[in-house]
Amino acid sequence: MSHALRTLATGVFSVQRSVSVVKIREQQRSRSDGVKDSQSQPFDESLLQFLVCPLSKKPLRYDERNNELINEELGIAYPIIDGIPNMIPQDARMIHKSGATEKPTES
Repeated sequence: MSHALRTLATGVFSVQRSVSVVKIREQQRSRSDGVKDSQSQPFDESLLQFLVCPLSKKPLRYDERNNELINEELGIAYPIIDGIPNMIPQDARMIHKSGATEKPTES
């Protein structure tokens, strides 16, 4: 494959990936009101025996009301989108003991 064709193919893949990331983030924002979307795929709770927090490597708790996986120790919540946990730490939101929530700032 020529260098120009390889560069073009890489650029197309990057654009497709960027569009996918934007779509996922838009879905997260539209579902950030804490209400479980009735049309989304349900989360399979049997996955909890395999999933751990990518930061602390500790087990997670499923919060059905907010459709999130919670790490109590670190105070963060990972969103579940269409039944798939988003385990990217930058996309997690901070949870406080008082019940107030805020999204962590991205650097």
